[in-house]
Amino acid sequence: MKPIFSNEAVVLGILLLWIAIVFQTEKKESWKRFYQIFPPILLCYFVPSLFNMVWFADTAWAFRLISGDEKGGSQLYGIVANYLLPSSLILLTISMDLKAIAQLGTKAVLVFLAGTVGVIVGAPLAMLIVGSFAPETVQGEVWRGLATIAGSWIGGSANQTAMKEVFAVPEAVFSMMIAVDVLVANVWMAFLLYGAGKAETMNRWLRADNQLIEEIQTRMASYQASITRPATLTDLITIVAIGFAGTGLSHACADAIVPFIQTNAPYLSQFSLTSKFFWVVVLATTFGMLASLFPSVRRLEGAGASKIGSVFLYLMIATIGMKMNVLAITENMGLFLVGVIWMLIHGLIIFGVARLLRAPFFFVAVGSQANIGGASSAPVVASAFHPSLASVGVLLAVLGYALGTYGGWLAGMLMQWLATP
Repeated sequence: MKPIFSNEAVVLGILLLWIAIVFQTEKKESWKRFYQIFPPILLCYFVPSLFNMVWFADTAWAFRLISGDEKGGSQLYGIVANYLLPSSLILLTISMDLKAIAQLGTKAVLVFLAGTVGVIVGAPLAMLIVGSFAPETVQGEVWRGLATIAGSWIGGSANQTAMKEVFAVPEAVFSMMIAVDVLVANVWMAFLLYGAGKAETMNRWLRADNQLIEEIQTRMASYQASITRPATLTDLITIVAIGFAGTGLSHACADAIVPFIQTNAPYLSQFSLTSKFFWVVVLATTFGMLASLFPSVRRLEGAGASKIGSVFLYLMIATIGMKMNVLAITENMGLFLVGVIWMLIHGLIIFGVARLLRAPFFFVAVGSQANIGGASSAPVVASAFHPSLASVGVLLAVLGYALGTYGGWLAGMLMQWLATP
């Protein structure tokens, strides 16, 4: 059915208005319990899909507000994916302070990386386990969809979207993966928050010394205060310029790299290396990491670089939502079991490494959530230990953004190998 609105400007206005409504109501005390059950990111994904549904089908009142089908609806998704997503990756990554992350100590970084490894190896292992007794659950295009969860659980939604494009995930499959991602990840976050209240007990089991956390608390409070400042017009223009200039450079390099590989090494197509979008997102992430080496660029985080990147990201999330079929998850409920087993593998690895290193539970909780939840929820888990530690969650989550594209791709390659006869 032809949508009521197909003009990109109108669709953009509708989606941004909905995002604003979500974030405005999320701040209200009366809505607090509602958003504890339905996180903002979930509403930004799924409600736009309701705008895309045909209401009162087979009646005289049937209508569809907007459509994500590019043939008969809005072209907004392609615009956002090509321009705003790479900019978002850059702006979320330029705040990565490698020196500050190193100051967290080897244990913090190793525990975080253990969580990353848990996601990468957990994907094919979960697929293998479930496939051993329910092969129909993981057949066909499922591995492509699981790669998007890997991108999300190492980095965030931007990395998840990048994996969606790199592996050409069908919309129906992606819709199922979003439901698995959000549900399993939120249950895991609830477990970590519960553990934060039992930190002393957890630390005894891990044989950890909590003195390091107290030192980090003092150091991170000082660092956060040193970079925060009111944003000027010059700051905002510079932030946007860096995002879009990096995006333009990524596209220019990808335009040169892809034809070269297609001509000289076409066999690399099996690793997605002939996908222009793959190179765009990888290069954008890399440029963001390189830019973070310059203190003047990194300090733009204090003026709101990641907030602007998050605006782009949430618009990307909403445009994905308007292409989704919300009923798709009912077609393969077994995928939730894959997600649960996958998360358990991640948990076993990160807890095992933490116990070997005698790392405090704080590193486990924040390192895990920095992988699984990203910058939107890692600070929440960190602040459950102490408010001034929230920035530790941000720092590790930014490291996750940098690794999410690479880790998601590697997990996808491993699952493709399992899925290929």
